[in-house]
Amino acid sequence: MGNPSFDIVSELNWQEVDNAVNQAQKELLQRYDFKGSKSSIDYDKTGKKITLVADDDFKLRALTDILEGRFAKRGVSIKSLTYKTPESAFEGTLRQAVELTSGLPSEKAKELVKIIKDAKFKVQAQIEGDKLRVSSAKKDELQAVIAHLRSINFSLPLQFTNYR
Repeated sequence: MGNPSFDIVSELNWQEVDNAVNQAQKELLQRYDFKGSKSSIDYDKTGKKITLVADDDFKLRALTDILEGRFAKRGVSIKSLTYKTPESAFEGTLRQAVELTSGLPSEKAKELVKIIKDAKFKVQAQIEGDKLRVSSAKKDELQAVIAHLRSINFSLPLQFTNYR
């Protein structure tokens, strides 16, 4: 049996994302301040992105609030949302793309390895595709790494899996 290890991943529950977007769309239809506006929330499942369309800056901010509120209620981290710069769209509206990040991009995995190394834990960290495997001779070291990573505010939501 090898050393104890765990994987660091950043994954989304796509069913919850779907539910959150559906609830946000329903709320948009019911809100009085959006009556008669061209605002919309579109979800592209295959492209893993959400498109927000609003009449002006104020309504765009309100749309992001609705979306983030629904994500938070469904237990989906809003750190997985990457907002692009709003751009002008048809008939004077604003369009903003929101990308959903799932998986651990290599530059973020390298950043995590550096954080772990800088904290001087006695562990090995290897990047394996879209996850990071951390192993050590001592389980206490692994638990210390998990506690340390939970305490910092990392730019992506992290989950710790396959702890053995």
